Amino acid sequence: MSPAQPAPPWSVAQAEAYLRSMDLFGMRFGLDRMRRLMTVLDLPHERFDAVHVVGTNGKSSTTRFIAAILQRHGLHTGAYLSPHLISYTERVQVNERDVSPEAFAEAVGRAAWAAQRVNRTLGEGDVVTQFELLTAAAYRLLADSGVQVGVIEAGLGGRYDATSVIDAAVTVLTNVGLEHTRWLGPTLADIAREKLAVVHRGTALVLGSQLDPTIEAYARQVAAEVGAPVLVAPAPAGAGVPVLHAGGRFQRANFGLAVAAARAYLDRIDRQLDPEAVLDAAAVTLVPGRFQLVAEAPPTVLDGAHNPASFAALTESIPDLSAGRPLAAVVGILDDKDAAAMLGALRPHTDRLWVTAPHSPRALPPPTLQSLARQVGFEEPECELDPGRALRAARAWAAAQPGGGVVLATGSIYLVGELLDILRVTKAEAR
Repeated sequence: MSPAQPAPPWSVAQAEAYLRSMDLFGMRFGLDRMRRLMTVLDLPHERFDAVHVVGTNGKSSTTRFIAAILQRHGLHTGAYLSPHLISYTERVQVNERDVSPEAFAEAVGRAAWAAQRVNRTLGEGDVVTQFELLTAAAYRLLADSGVQVGVIEAGLGGRYDATSVIDAAVTVLTNVGLEHTRWLGPTLADIAREKLAVVHRGTALVLGSQLDPTIEAYARQVAAEVGAPVLVAPAPAGAGVPVLHAGGRFQRANFGLAVAAARAYLDRIDRQLDPEAVLDAAAVTLVPGRFQLVAEAPPTVLDGAHNPASFAALTESIPDLSAGRPLAAVVGILDDKDAAAMLGALRPHTDRLWVTAPHSPRALPPPTLQSLARQVGFEEPECELDPGRALRAARAWAAAQPGGGVVLATGSIYLVGELLDILRVTKAEAR
């Protein structure tokens, strides 16, 4: 398949196959390739306002909440999210709906054509990456859809992240945790420095309520140096956050941050925040893959927590799920994560554990995970190579408990996406 010209449009299968093939090129930070892509595609990122969401955890939830609030203020709103759960098409939304598969495939094909042109101008061994191509396609889709504001979730970093070619009206920092230290640096200060490098004159910086005080002080210093106003989201307990449709106690902080970010953007365009719009967004916005109830009898929740900080937040919500009933956990973790810390956080809440692995070359082998589970205190953790079988076994165990048990599957977005796809197919076959 050749991206030598932008027409005829690709099919969704062609677009997704091409994107999967780009995994071989790995990850390369830097904005030069992205800027060249934007030039070839006629600068789509300059055709809409942007709210840029950076941070370690909570980015996808916060992005969805901001977009939902702004859309309910009558603004034609888009969102760029990552990663996806089942299909790449989930990454681009307009007015809270995934763009059509046909539009997505056309945008990827055009971005691939642009990437081929850019690659000819680069040095040997330097090529446009998968995330850069996806981001370019997303910006073109948002621009062609005529959105007034796009809420953009950053990838891993900030300074050299492909999303950072935008000139954001509002920049949001959710939090900073130790993750991706190979690329972002070994300390919280290093990681904060990379993420906050996107703050520039002309943006408003909105900070999450649960930032480490040292990181907050550094963020204020960065903002002061460029003359960016700073807003801090109120703590969830005092924020007046309404009842959320999205599951998980941790979503209260994310939603409070989203309200602050929406208010900051509306201030920029001389609009007032409408409390009714906020209530409506809270009542209907779902975040797939985050404390998502996917089945009853027994109750089964999938959550994409994938590092120690997100596991700590997840475990605060487990009592809401279990309500004193025995809990079976299905866990699969990638090899660049602190699996021992994650399992240790889960141990006090779990009665039975199944370890498995999503179909990713980066997944920890289940026997390795089983050994780690024993080291942190799990007795007789079960090892099941296939995630679908692991979930079925956990559900069967929970259903057999006196009074009924509950099931939680977690540890990786890849695991959650795989299980969602299995459940989708199972439900379709049952109809």
